[in-house]
Amino acid sequence: MRESPTTRVRWLLVFWIFVLSAVAFLDRVNISVAGSSLRAAYGLSTLELGWIFSSFLVGYALFQTVAGRLADRFGPRRVLAYGVTWWGVFTALTASVPSRVGGALTLFIAIRFLLGAGEAVVYPASNQFIARWIPARERGIANGWIFAGVGAGASLSPPLITYLMLHYGWRASFGVCAILGVLAGAIWYGIARDDPAEHPRVSAGELALIRSGLSESPDHASLPRVERGRALVPWRTVVRNSTVLGVTLSYFCFGYVAWIFFSWFYIYLAQVRGMNLKASAWFATLPFLAMAIGCPLGGKISDRLTLAFGPKMGRCRWAAFGMMLAAVFLTLGSFVESAPMASGVLAGGAGALYLAQSSFWSVSADIAGGSAGSISGFMNMGAQIGGAVTASLTPWIAGHFGWTASFLTAALLCLIGAALWLGVNPAAIVIVDEAGFRSAVSAPPVSASGGQSGEPLRP
Repeated sequence: MRESPTTRVRWLLVFWIFVLSAVAFLDRVNISVAGSSLRAAYGLSTLELGWIFSSFLVGYALFQTVAGRLADRFGPRRVLAYGVTWWGVFTALTASVPSRVGGALTLFIAIRFLLGAGEAVVYPASNQFIARWIPARERGIANGWIFAGVGAGASLSPPLITYLMLHYGWRASFGVCAILGVLAGAIWYGIARDDPAEHPRVSAGELALIRSGLSESPDHASLPRVERGRALVPWRTVVRNSTVLGVTLSYFCFGYVAWIFFSWFYIYLAQVRGMNLKASAWFATLPFLAMAIGCPLGGKISDRLTLAFGPKMGRCRWAAFGMMLAAVFLTLGSFVESAPMASGVLAGGAGALYLAQSSFWSVSADIAGGSAGSISGFMNMGAQIGGAVTASLTPWIAGHFGWTASFLTAALLCLIGAALWLGVNPAAIVIVDEAGFRSAVSAPPVSASGGQSGEPLRP
């Protein structure tokens, strides 16, 4: 009897999380494109618009740890599907505030806060999927494709939202985004499963490949079975783990820089660089296209370097290089006088920054085991706090010192984030022992062959 061919269901699901990632950023970036119209319709100031931007990020940041816990406990299938439905509802509500209503600013802040709370599930849940479905040697490229959705969704936003605004009004643009989100979530619920063994289309060959790949990861090699079951990492252990704190602080720097592009780049091109609406829409896509390219490219290179030289080089030093390169582009772009040239150079900074993206999520999955959602949610909270800070601080710096100072501040944070990566130990496993206690173990380094060598170091 002939064996059935090895399937690749895991990559179909990675692709669909890419779609959900794109929808998530379409839902969050649309307001920056429609921001000028919204501000005019409700008589808001630029500072008040910044508060609305920040409210999304505050909700997003505060619910990261809750979202991670939900993903660990209930699995990525349901958490992502319910989360996307939540996004759709609050995206639609953004366009439902009457023009003459009293307290419009308060309503927008509340709606965007709750939208952020719902969107908090997307990446902790996707990282829980990565920990369950993706072999360690493929995690860089898998995360790269998932986060390429960031660039895809954000780059789609300016032309799509501008087109819908010009033809149907800014409110219609939010309705379209809401419908796309609900459809994408329904498809995800239909095709996904929490465990590869539960999926009817996963062949025996693919299941064996996934399981053997998980056992190559330091987390699965060293963890007792309880960690892969119901035991969840206590928060007191998370906040005491130097590797978790290192990647979280570095991700704060990452988030601060990234959200300059998500919140302010379109407005910067239109109001500071003097581009018209259509030109701003197209040039504003450049950073996001660069992100979409940088994510999978960075993930692929990270996997190759990890296989050849180990995770310290492939995850940590590669991430540090990407962030330092981003600092160079941001510094140069801030001094360029030509608006189109400045757009291109600053976009290069966004692409270089996202070369490092997959390293954050690969390391958090590698060290966390069954608590990948919780650990990555805590880490992602750092990035979103950085984004909330930049949403209000960037225009303040620009107003007092000029936009060059805003981009130079971002470049400095890139350098700080790169320096933090140099102190990260990618094999500092976070485990739960049989008694339910939390501890950290330094796992044996991954060799060039993908295996392990040496004895684990116990603190």
